[in-house]
Amino acid sequence: MLSPSFNRVFKKSSPNCKVGYTICLCGGSSQCFFLSGTSPLVDYPNPSVSFLSVSFLPQVTVYLGKRDFVDHLDHVDPVDGVLLIEPEYLKDRKVFATLTCAFRYGREDLDVLGLSFRKDLYVSTVQVFPPTQEKKTPLSRLQERLLKKLGQHAYPFHFTIPQNLPCSVTLQPGAEDTGKACGVDYELRAFCAKTVEEKIHQRNSVQLVIRKVQYAPEKPGPQPMVETSRSFLMSDRSLHLEVSLDKELYYHGEPISVNVHVTNNSTKSVKRVKISVCSIEQQTLQMDHSLTFPFCSSLPDLYPPPPNPSDQVSPSSTSCQVYTLTPMLGTNREKRGLALDGKLKHEDTNLASSTIVKEGTNKETMGILVSYRVKVKLVVSRGGDVAVELPFVLMHPKPLDQPSSQPQTGRTHTHTHTHIYTYIYIYTFNSIQFNSIQFYL
Repeated sequence: MLSPSFNRVFKKSSPNCKVGYTICLCGGSSQCFFLSGTSPLVDYPNPSVSFLSVSFLPQVTVYLGKRDFVDHLDHVDPVDGVLLIEPEYLKDRKVFATLTCAFRYGREDLDVLGLSFRKDLYVSTVQVFPPTQEKKTPLSRLQERLLKKLGQHAYPFHFTIPQNLPCSVTLQPGAEDTGKACGVDYELRAFCAKTVEEKIHQRNSVQLVIRKVQYAPEKPGPQPMVETSRSFLMSDRSLHLEVSLDKELYYHGEPISVNVHVTNNSTKSVKRVKISVCSIEQQTLQMDHSLTFPFCSSLPDLYPPPPNPSDQVSPSSTSCQVYTLTPMLGTNREKRGLALDGKLKHEDTNLASSTIVKEGTNKETMGILVSYRVKVKLVVSRGGDVAVELPFVLMHPKPLDQPSSQPQTGRTHTHTHTHIYTYIYIYTFNSIQFNSIQFYL
C-alpha cells in the first residue's frame, strides 16, 4: 500500500490521442506544484490535495475507493462509488452502471460463428442519472466525502455482490494464446444511453476491472497428517509411510515444511522420495446441465528431487526427513492453465489463493474452485510406488489496516484536522480520449 505521506498522480491516455493536462496541488504551506505533459508517475512530498484541474472535460468520471472487494463468507464488501456527470454532454440520454461477473472457459480467438466460450454468472444494472425514486442505500463515508468535494453533478452508485459468486481467478495462458485469458473476472462499466437495451458504443462507455478476493481465516484448521501402509508379495511385513505438515494455513511465499517418516519392515528398498505441490482447479459450468472439469496442475519445479543418499531406506530400517518447498509463480510461468489470482492490468499476480466455500453453497455456480495438495511418493524397487496427498490452504493474510466499507449511519461528526487519505481510482471517457488518474484525497 502506498504511504499516506505521498500523493501519486497516474495518467493514462489512449495510444491514438495526445492529451495534455495541468494539475495543481496545494499543500498546507505556501508551496504549489504544477504539472503538465505526459509523465506517468509523480511523487510529491507530503502535500494535501486542494483541487485538481485537468485540461480536458470529462463527460463521465467513475470514482472508486478500491479495486479489491473482500468476501468475508457472511457478507461481501459492497461496490460503492461516485459518478461525476456532465449534463450538457448527455442531453436526453441517461447514465447507467453495470456490474458483471463472467466465466470465460475458452480462448477468445475461438469465438466464431456466434459461439462464445463465455458465460455471465451475474449481471446487475442500475440507473445513476437521472436518479430514480427507488429506496436508496445509505452512503458510505467515502461517498459522502466525494459528493461534498465534487459538487452537485456527482451521483452515488451501489452494488451488492452475492455470496455465491466465485473469486477472481485467471488461468495462465500459453505462449501462443492470444486474446483474453480464461477465468473468472468482474467488470464495472459506466455508459450513457437512452435505454438499457440500447447498443453500447465503446466511446460512450468505460470499463474497470475489479476483483473479488478472500483472505486467510483468523482460525486455521488442524495440522494435516496422513499415513498409509503397503504390503508386498513375498514379504511378511509392510512398508509404513507417515507424512505431516507443520500447519494447515500458509501465506504466499512462505516455505512449507513436509515431515516424512518411513518405517520399512519389508524386504524392499526405497530408492527415492518425490515431493511436489499439486494445484487443483475444479471448473464448474452450469447451463442446462452441470459440467465439471477437474484439472490438476503439478508444480514439480518447487522441489526438484535430486539423487540423495539420505532418501534411500533399506529393508528393516527407518528414515525421518524434513523437506522444505515454497510454491512460487516465478518458476512456473510457462505452465499453461495454472490458476492465478485475478490480474489487474499492468500489475503482476501470484498463484491463486485457495477457495473457501461457505457451508451450504452450491459449488456448481462457483466457476473455478482452487485447492492445493502436497504429494509425497516413495519409489520402491520392484514393488511399485507408495503415494499420499496432504491438502493445505494457501492464501494472503488479512490486511491489518483494511478500511470498513459498511454504510455509516447514525454517527455523529466530530471534525478534527486529521488528514484522511483515501486511494481513489478515477476513470473518465468522452468521444475523443480515455484517461485515468489516481490520487489521494
